[in-house]
Amino acid sequence: MAKLTLNITDAQGKNTGTVDAPEQIFGIAEEDVRSHVPLIHQVVVAQLAAARQGTHSVKTRSTVSGGGRKPWKQKGTGRARQGSIRAPQWTGGAIVHGPQPRDYSQRTPKKMKAAALRYVLSDRVNAGRVHVVDFGIGETPSTKAAKAALLPLVDNRFTTVVLSRENINEWLSVRNLPTVHVLFADQLNTYDVVTAEDVVFSKDGFDAFLAAKSGVKSETVKEA
Repeated sequence: MAKLTLNITDAQGKNTGTVDAPEQIFGIAEEDVRSHVPLIHQVVVAQLAAARQGTHSVKTRSTVSGGGRKPWKQKGTGRARQGSIRAPQWTGGAIVHGPQPRDYSQRTPKKMKAAALRYVLSDRVNAGRVHVVDFGIGETPSTKAAKAALLPLVDNRFTTVVLSRENINEWLSVRNLPTVHVLFADQLNTYDVVTAEDVVFSKDGFDAFLAAKSGVKSETVKEA
């Protein structure tokens, strides 16, 4: 399997080594990514649609209360004929063609979602916006330390941070940063990569992501 390498930085923003990344996930050519923008768009739209509750509802003429009696007789008043004070043209009346409960979800096969994620990750790698960071968080969570580790790489750009399920202290450390969206490796999706300017993996998060996608762990090469 062909691979490329990503730098690993420590809590001070210094390079401490490299990590191998499969080209089939992170190394797709820029031209190939551009040709699959419609696929990425379709997956993102489907993901946003699936997040909609679809519980919106308005009352129609058959469900709004009141208005059972004809407000005035049909003829002889000089006014327009009316059958109910709950007709749509009346204040407090029914709503015409209003939203009703519905299911917004769209069918997106697993292979389509997996392909879209590969393309957007490769796009971020091509732009130099994918990083692997050793946060250096010990037994006590520290937002200050997490911010110091991220700042040299991402400045104040909006960033998706990907952690493993074991990185609890790292999660507690970055969750309050206003420009960070944090999730676990098994939750990484196309939308959260598209909306982020940078993607930052912890070393454990990177291994967990590769294990889930390709069944292998990354190989770390430390600098001398």
